[in-house]
Parts: sequence; structure tokens; C-alpha cells
Amino acid sequence: MHNLSTNQSQRTTSTSKTSHLHLNVTGIVQGVGFRPFVYKLAKKLDLTGSVANTGHGVTIHISGSTADIDSFVDKLKTDPPPLARISEIQFTAEQETEFADDFTIAISNDSEIKTTLISPDIATCKECINDISSPENHRFHYPFTNCTNCGPRVTIIRGVPYDRPKTSMAVFPMCASCMKEYHDPSDRRFHAQPNACPMCGPALSWHDNQGAVISDINEDCLKGCARALQKGSIVAIKGLGGFHLAVDACSNNAVQRLRENKHRYSKPLAVMVADLTTAERICLLNGKERELLLSRERPIVLVLKKQSCLSDKLSPRIREIGIMLAYTPLHHLLFDMEECPEILVMTSGNLSGEPICTDNSEALQKLANIADYFLLHNRDIVTRVDDSVVRVVRGRLQMIRRSRGYAPIPFSIPGIKKTVLACGAEQKNTFCLSRNGLLFLSQHIGDLKGPANIDFFEESLDYMKSILDVSPELIACDLHPDYLSSRHAAASSLPGLNVQHHHAHAAAIMAEHNLSEGLAVIFDGAGLGDDGTVWGGEILHVEGTSYERVGHLAPLMLPGGDRATHEIWRMGLAYLSAGGFDISKLTALPSTLQDIPADSLPGIAMIMEKKINTPLTSSVGRLFDAVSSLLGIRQEVDFEGQAAMELETLAWTAYESKDSMPDGDRYTGTIVWKNGQWQLDLRPLLPWLLADLKKGTPVAAIALFFHLWLVRSTHKALLQLFAKRYPTQTIMLGGGCFQNRMLLEFLAERLEENGYSVYTGEQVPVNDGGVSLGQACIALRQTEHPAQRPNQTNF
Repeated sequence: MHNLSTNQSQRTTSTSKTSHLHLNVTGIVQGVGFRPFVYKLAKKLDLTGSVANTGHGVTIHISGSTADIDSFVDKLKTDPPPLARISEIQFTAEQETEFADDFTIAISNDSEIKTTLISPDIATCKECINDISSPENHRFHYPFTNCTNCGPRVTIIRGVPYDRPKTSMAVFPMCASCMKEYHDPSDRRFHAQPNACPMCGPALSWHDNQGAVISDINEDCLKGCARALQKGSIVAIKGLGGFHLAVDACSNNAVQRLRENKHRYSKPLAVMVADLTTAERICLLNGKERELLLSRERPIVLVLKKQSCLSDKLSPRIREIGIMLAYTPLHHLLFDMEECPEILVMTSGNLSGEPICTDNSEALQKLANIADYFLLHNRDIVTRVDDSVVRVVRGRLQMIRRSRGYAPIPFSIPGIKKTVLACGAEQKNTFCLSRNGLLFLSQHIGDLKGPANIDFFEESLDYMKSILDVSPELIACDLHPDYLSSRHAAASSLPGLNVQHHHAHAAAIMAEHNLSEGLAVIFDGAGLGDDGTVWGGEILHVEGTSYERVGHLAPLMLPGGDRATHEIWRMGLAYLSAGGFDISKLTALPSTLQDIPADSLPGIAMIMEKKINTPLTSSVGRLFDAVSSLLGIRQEVDFEGQAAMELETLAWTAYESKDSMPDGDRYTGTIVWKNGQWQLDLRPLLPWLLADLKKGTPVAAIALFFHLWLVRSTHKALLQLFAKRYPTQTIMLGGGCFQNRMLLEFLAERLEENGYSVYTGEQVPVNDGGVSLGQACIALRQTEHPAQRPNQTNF
């Protein structure tokens, strides 16, 4: 959606003194100060006419000299408001019989089909920060200050066209002062729909965890919150798209208590600071990371930790930490309070495994056993939106979680008219809706297991369909029938298309980078393959909407099915069994596995021998688990990817010491041709790992050696495919395992040294958050080429 298209043939070429032009502008042009911008520009050029919001976008009628109209149109295209994203401008010359004598902002027309786009929520601008910091300003210390260049958008919008009556601000009538700003073309709050001040807008309230009101005065609420955080309390804070749970990030006791209360024992916790200076004290930042932290999207950015006051319980045994800068007036004001800690944990305000809370009563009910106090406000959150998470890899953005600040900005497949709903994956779920060649990837939904999460999925889907005014004609989902997203699709009466999981990963990268063909290396945790086994270490040749599995990781058994994803010692046993070890006896196992449940061993050996509940998997994610188990890094995980993240941290420690490299020909790339495909051969790796363990090689060094083996083996398999069958220059790297910076950087560097073009997810999550986009692309493209319909199902 980033191309500006103008129908120049329709533009007036009149040489008369007065010309008349009708413009339809589409894109993100509502709620971003576009009408005020048009108004001021028209007045400056002495043009007459009108501008109005419509269901399509913005419509403009202008009259004036041809030269001034040309200047108007050129300025519209080259210098729109900072938050606007114009996708198309259509021109029609008009024959006016009645001339307007002024330029006006007309009443919005909401009677037509809605095709306009909605802006994400945007961080507070510098001008509004100045307002709340200036004692002489009537918005001094007002936590809901905004203007046309910043503030809430998608989280307050109930419908389009975007006007105050269709937002959650409708219950706050503007006072005379705000109304004057709203109607003053010279004011930056001219037609700012969320405009408010202390006299007429939303307000804070400060509560104990039983819901009792302690204060309803904004200043006292902020001071009470700061004081509670300083004393080590846990505070639930209502924000833009939902609640945060906040504590002092430098207090081990406060962080540990938050973990225990929330039952989030190990998963990293993000922190928030007021400014870049504070961030520099606790993190190592490069230029691109600074740019992202300061951007109007204000995502959580994953960066390297420094030795600092930060609690060592924030991201234990992991080298990175997620950090974001304050992005609402409330955050800025809280940090300005004298007693507020300089660094705050800001993690999602939810029960473990449930979506983020948005409603005051819901939060008081669900979070009362976690938080000591509640900082609430009385502006409704229409749709919940969590914080986005990004990192910088190879100097480029890598989207980990696409939500606040980014969603629902669409992607484009020009020329596609059909409307499809793609339901996404089971974990890190997003859904995707198409409309007129635009693909709208939803905000992060998360793990669908649990009724509250399915409700979140369905309420977000209903909201997006309403805002976009679309009714899907086709529904796409994962090949796995038991995913709750697939069950949602199966319950639909629409014609359906099942899309193989890793094919969808590849298609998402292709859509982002406008690719039509290439080899896709998709390394992740799990996805049902065409052969009924669990895939996850795949090399696919993808062309158009077709794919061929041309290589993969050698499969291992998954003893106990899904239990092996949590009790990862089971994967360690599976790898040992594949290497010929008798896993029924504890004494036969390496010293690193001596603490696993010995009484489980005979049963595990039996089910593997008889192939009971032991599906085969080629998953690279499970290989990381197996190696982590064998190296004694951990035997169980509390969250997905935990073992892999700790393994990578150790590998970087060894790499940065610059004295740890495997000797001889050990850990070289090992592949084997089997059943018409290249396999990454695991057999030589196991004795190398065990030999190094036995001779006392540091675990960090062995972790590095494993990463080198995986990179070398993948590279070797790709070179064989290039040489023998697929002379492509395009390589795609996708799947959740490519959130591993070492794996991505090392493999991409090797491939580029050999002259290949390497692509991965940047604006689209490389993990399962991008799967729905890939599903939608495949479904839409196959409507153009009906002959190419693998895995089609009528539900």
C-alpha cells in the first residue's frame, strides 16, 4: 500500500482563468490531520471549495486558477501530513455552475461503502509533550493530551468515517476552549477528533486492588502511582490498547513478586524508560535501534543488555532485553513524578495465557490477585492492541510482534479484487483480511488455546470486518485440522483452502518483497506436512502458488507428542536413541541427563520402539531443544523458544571471546541424499557433541559449534540444490528459528558471499505472526490461477 497512483489523464488541462477539480484521496487519510492540511493549503493558495471524509477516504472539490490547482495537487502528493499514507489520488474535471466563495470542511458522508484506511495509534508528539510540561499551558500535566499528529486512533474508533461521534471520545463533549481549537484552522488541534483537556476530557482514578477509589484527581493519581512503584508495589496501569503491569525494574524483590503473582516464571519482561539517555545507560544501542526507539511507532526493541542496576530476573540467561520509550502523556507524566523509578517493567496486563485486559471492571476482577494498585481512566478501549516488538538484524528491521503503531496498515497485492479471510496459526496468531488488493494483517492475537483467546480472535475479526466493511468470499487456514484457527474456518460456510504451514511462511516473505520464485528455508517449531509428519526444518522450492519440498532436517521422534515441547529431555532422549543409545537405563546416558525422571525411561524407550505417540518431526526448534538437553542447559522450558534463546546466548559468549572454534573437520556441514531429497544429516553431529562434553569443552563453545554445524549444513544443502536442480538467485529465510540472530546472520552472510539474494521477514513477522498473510496471498493468487489448487478443501 505504499505506491501513489494518480490518474493524470483525468486531471484538468484547462487554460481558462478558473478551473474546477474533484479529487478522491484514498489511503490512511482520516484521523491524521488530512482535512485540516487540505483546508490550510487551499486557503493559502486562495482556492475555494470543500473537503470531507467519506467511506472511501477524503473527497475534495476545488476551484481556482489552473496554476494554483496544480500547486495544490503537487503539494498534496509530495508533502502530506506526517501520519498520512496516500495510496491513490483520482482526478475528475468538473463543470461548476455555482461557485463557492470560500473553502470549507464539509460534513462527513457515511452512507456509502467504507473503503478508507485506519491509522494505528501513534506516540505523543514533541509539541504535546511541551504542552503537558509547561505550567502556563492549560493542559499542564494532563494525561490525555493529543493533537492531529499523535495519540489514539484505532483503539478508540468504532466506525468510519473517522469523526468524534464514532469514537470512544463521543461521551466527552468538548468544552468551549477545546471547541475553539477544533474549529481554528491555525491550530494543530483543528479537527483533532480525540481533542480534550482537563475541563472536558477523560480523567484518571487511583484504586486499591479491591477497586476502592483512593483518588480521582489526575495529579494525585500520578503521585500515588509513582510512590507505590518506588515502594516495590505492582501497579496495573490502563494504557492505549490495554493494561500494563508495572514494577520497579531495578528491584529484584518487585520483579520476582510480579513473576510469582502472574505465574510468568522465566519469560523475559520488557522495560520502559522516559528517554534515550536512560536507555543508553542500561543497553548497547546502534543507530537503527535508537531510530526505532524514537520512532512514532514506539515499539519494544530487543537490544543487548549492559551491566547496570537492572534486576537480573528480567531476562535471565538471555543476552537481550526488550526496551521501549514512554509513548503516551500518562507515561511521560509518571516518569516526571519525583518518586517514580527511572526504569519500569511494563508487561502485558493479563492472566497467564489470556489476552491483555482492556476494561476497568475486567482488569479489577482478573488482576486483583496480581496487582496491589490500579491506575485507571474512563476512556473506553474499543479494540485491544498489545505493544509491538522489533529488533535490528543485519542493519534491518525484524518484526517479532506486529501490533501497536503498525497494525492495521495494509500490504498490497495490486489487481486482486476477491475478499479472503486467512485465519492464521495456532500460536502467535494473527488473521488477515483482503479488500481491493490490500491485505490487512491484524494486531497480535497470540496463543489461541483457551476460551478468552478465541473470544479475542473473534471480537477482533468482527471489529476489523466492520471497520473495513468487508464480507469474505473465501476462507484460508492451516493444513492442521486441530488448530483452533482451522476449526474456526471449518465452521464457516465459505469455500475453504488449507495451506501448508511452511508454504505460508514462504508466501509471507514473497508478498513482502514482491517475489515470484525462489528457495525457501523455513526453520520453526512445528507444522503439519503433506506426508502427515510434523515438519519444521524445511527447504522448499516455491514458484507462484506451488511448492515442492526439496530438502529438510533428518527427522527425529517426538516422544509423547506435545509433552516433548515442554519436557525437552524427551528430545534429548530421542536424539540419543536415533544415535544407537540404550535410553532405557539412566547409566547409559550422558552426565548432563542424570537428573531427568529415571522411572520414565523404560516407558519412553518402549513407546519409541513401538512407535506409540511418537510422531516423526523434522523440526529445527525441537533440534535446538534436543541439543540444549544434551548440553545440560535445561531439561524443561517455561515458554516456547526458551532453550534455543539460552543456547544462542551461550554461543555468542563463545564467539565474542574469539578463541572457540572447532578443530579439524568436526562440525562441518553434513548432508545426505535420501528419498529424492537432501537431508541435513544428524548422525555425525551427535558423537561430536558427546565427545566435546566428555573432554570438558566449555558448553558455550559447544553451543557455538552446533550453530556453525547448522549453518554449514544448510548452506551445503542449498549449494547442492542450486547446482543440480534450481538455478535461482533468490533465497528466503523464514520461520521462528530465524529469530535466532546468529543463525540468520551467519547463513545470510554465507549465501550473499556466494552471490545469492537473501530475503526474510522485516515488516512481517518471521514467526507464526506472518502465517495468515502468507495464507491470504496463496488463496488470492490461486483465484487467478484455478488450476493451481493444492490442498483445497470445501469445509
